[in-house]
Amino acid sequence: MTLNLNVVRDVLYGGHKIILQESDLNKVRDCFDFLRGFSSEKVIYGINTGFGPMAQWRVDDRYLTDLQYNIIRSHACGAGEPLPDICVKAAMIARLGTFLQCRSGVHPELVTLLAEFINRGIFPFIPRHGSVGASGDLVQLAHIALALIGEGKVHWKGHWRPSAEVMAENGLEPFRIHIREGLSMTNGTSVMTGIGMVNQFMAEKLLDHAVIASVMMNEIASSYDDLMSEELNACRRHAGQQYIAGRMREIAAGGSCLRKREHALYDSGHSGEEQFSHKVQAYYSLRCVPQILGPVYETLMNARRVLEEELVSACDNPVVDPDSGNVYHGGNFHGDYISLEQDKVKIAVTRIAMTAERQLNYLFHDRINGILPPFLNMGRLGLNYGMQACQFTATSTTAECQTLSMPNYVHSIPNNNDNQDIVSMGTNSALICSQVIDNAFQVMSILYMALAQAVDCLGIAGSLAPQTRKVYDAVREMFPAFSDDTPFYEEIAAVENYLKNR
Repeated sequence: MTLNLNVVRDVLYGGHKIILQESDLNKVRDCFDFLRGFSSEKVIYGINTGFGPMAQWRVDDRYLTDLQYNIIRSHACGAGEPLPDICVKAAMIARLGTFLQCRSGVHPELVTLLAEFINRGIFPFIPRHGSVGASGDLVQLAHIALALIGEGKVHWKGHWRPSAEVMAENGLEPFRIHIREGLSMTNGTSVMTGIGMVNQFMAEKLLDHAVIASVMMNEIASSYDDLMSEELNACRRHAGQQYIAGRMREIAAGGSCLRKREHALYDSGHSGEEQFSHKVQAYYSLRCVPQILGPVYETLMNARRVLEEELVSACDNPVVDPDSGNVYHGGNFHGDYISLEQDKVKIAVTRIAMTAERQLNYLFHDRINGILPPFLNMGRLGLNYGMQACQFTATSTTAECQTLSMPNYVHSIPNNNDNQDIVSMGTNSALICSQVIDNAFQVMSILYMALAQAVDCLGIAGSLAPQTRKVYDAVREMFPAFSDDTPFYEEIAAVENYLKNR
């Protein structure tokens, strides 16, 4: 089967199934058969040696199967809250992607069983903490492996239960070790890649929400539309800026709120004015959206490329290569590619949150916008507070994003008797990135609520572009216009859910 991020998205969110072709399983078996013959009378890491610093010790042939079970059981030592089911499912898909490269030497029964777990919604318990991202996600992958051999626990149909029980109810047999599957199951970047793929889907969605919000912001401010013009943005050669500007033009099409500079300022009727009541140029958080979100778009597109390449890579060690007739030892499990990209993504997403927070400030600050009541207060000023306190939440959440955006990629700590003397911390990077994305959705939900309230303050709903009007209507279904003070926490959560699932 061919795996890419679109296929993964369909499996994660669209109810699609993993369908293994007979040709896929035949290639996996060919690799397994080659390793079985090649490994006889040879010293191969992780087959007849210990693991990590213990590789200098030969393991007697009578203990080789025990060796594989031992790495699974000894490394299933994570701590903290379990990863969400969606991330566990994505991690299993990423692991399947590695096995389908036919460079791991695993038995095809393992590939088939892993696909069954994915398709049946059986999610092994994977704790949040444990990976340093160097030999990959050893600890977290060991928890997946533990479930596959019928030990540990799984999340199935909303309940935590022993893996063996759930497998029996599904007519599945626990996997039994053949040659080196214990090491193959635990060695690689699949958990950080899985979390990274989920992050990617959510970050791409968040970026588009940011572009829609920015168009509505400029509609509310009656900005001049040349900020998104093709001619202006083509002068700067960055593809991301041009994409964002084009997307803004697409969203703004059909509306009547934006102004034409050539009509309002370039005709002779305005040449004698000394001071203009309408701003000649909007604030940067409105006017510079293509320049701010363009680099964000390019960052996400590069992250997408890296994730797709990792998804279809052999990321364990050693690598079994039937084509050249050899087994190669190296470091394909090292998570630097994912770690660095997840740090970049979280910085880019923080920039989205910062831009949203500044746009929110524009809406709330009557002395800046000059057209809206303070804090979009449609009640009695002084008695009522409008959305004043919502800004506290948005500002504090944005500040947390800024703190979390400190690079994790450079925080290597040697461990494993200094065998792992430089590590990637890739899973930590992906998990922190996930938190930043969640935070940014919360800020964005408050901005969307404020946008809807601002539209009603001005009475311009009928002049919005069809695409922004559709969003306005959706938000208003969850968050009606208000003048009396009211709690907002449930509406914030509802709008956040809408944005995440739209």
